[in-house]
Amino acid sequence: MNLENIIVNSENGIGQITINRPTKLNALNKATIHELSQAFKHLEANPKVNVIILTGEGQKAFVAGADISEFAHFSSEEGAQLAAIGQETLFDLVENLKTPVIAAINGFALGGGLELAMSCHIRVASDNTKMGLPEVSLGLIPGYGGTQRLPQLIGKGKAMELIMTAQMITADEAHRLGLVNHVVPQNELIDYCKSIATQILKNSPSAISQAIQAVNAIFKDGINGYETEIKAFGKCFKTDDFKEGTTAFLEKRKAVFTGK
Repeated sequence: MNLENIIVNSENGIGQITINRPTKLNALNKATIHELSQAFKHLEANPKVNVIILTGEGQKAFVAGADISEFAHFSSEEGAQLAAIGQETLFDLVENLKTPVIAAINGFALGGGLELAMSCHIRVASDNTKMGLPEVSLGLIPGYGGTQRLPQLIGKGKAMELIMTAQMITADEAHRLGLVNHVVPQNELIDYCKSIATQILKNSPSAISQAIQAVNAIFKDGINGYETEIKAFGKCFKTDDFKEGTTAFLEKRKAVFTGK
């Protein structure tokens, strides 16, 4: 991959994607969204990577929002297309990825940045994090899934308030609302995320991918989450991981999963 806006590496089963536009506070432009999409697909296809950590370069911002200069003069049709392509290319992709994604949120996570964090499966924030969806202050609404995922995470009433006031909240407030799973000192952020990733790595990759699909199903229109869970549960019985996990349990040893 030819990457100009992000850094990708992997080690010990953990992939890491770092958005590398610190002079722009890691703002999302079209090129960065495309590169992120390619990187997530690349890591998901790597059998040696079973958890992905997403973060932003520098100490000021995870992602400070979208690059407004790219769409300031868009027409209505162009704006709708921007949202549709962005959601399909990146935000929906991350949410439905078979590999679990942990957002390591350092500093500002605003607009598209918060929407990207909400697409991830787990969120950990540094103690200096500020979060918000300021789009209405620009005459817009969140367009990368923010109006849908924020109520799912914190409830309709509080989501309405945060969207309509365009206010920023602290990491502690985000934790209280359930928007992030943990808050840690900034210098411990990546190590803490790696500790969660290490716990995930002990378990069956194939089962985790089915669990992600089943949990996501409850939030999708026209899909019965219970039926999805039943089917996903059944699929697990066909895997080598199921055979290894149950055999290891009966033999009182640690399982060695292959993800197959």
